[in-house]
Amino acid sequence: MNCLLTAWHRHESELRAWLTKRLGNPQDAEDLLQDLFLKALRQDKKFCEINNARAWLFAVARNAIADRLRLGREQVELPDDFALETVEPVPVETLTQCLPRALAELSHEDRDALTLCELASMNQAAYAQLRGISLAAAKSRVQRARKRLREHLGEVCQVRFDDTGNVCCFVPRPPL
Repeated sequence: MNCLLTAWHRHESELRAWLTKRLGNPQDAEDLLQDLFLKALRQDKKFCEINNARAWLFAVARNAIADRLRLGREQVELPDDFALETVEPVPVETLTQCLPRALAELSHEDRDALTLCELASMNQAAYAQLRGISLAAAKSRVQRARKRLREHLGEVCQVRFDDTGNVCCFVPRPPL
């Protein structure tokens, strides 16, 4: 608790000035400053583990201002008969219905390359090192796996691509 009081006394006046400038009203700044202190208090002993108390206090203050501004926006009631425009999802976004099963049906090597490099965002150099292969071999493996997945999706999910190579439609398959 001592670390909170130390940090608070060190940064309170700077926070007050910053909040007043952002909100344009000293009373609102004071209210937000009190809310900020309460949030810091709720951290209890965790507050002492924060590496940069000033950065934490300003980040929480910035988020509190954003919340206050968001809540303060004037909202207009919509009539009950207001028609909602339905937006059809982009086909590639709904392809996740077909992807897990198709991925599971690939060879272990293809599934491994795609899972790590595409889904887990591992770069190909790290993948090569992990699998004990050259970078060129890793790149080739990922490219071949992408090609086989694309072909497999075309067969089992009837994925179709438009002229630009984007997914235009497919037939969903139930999961395994």
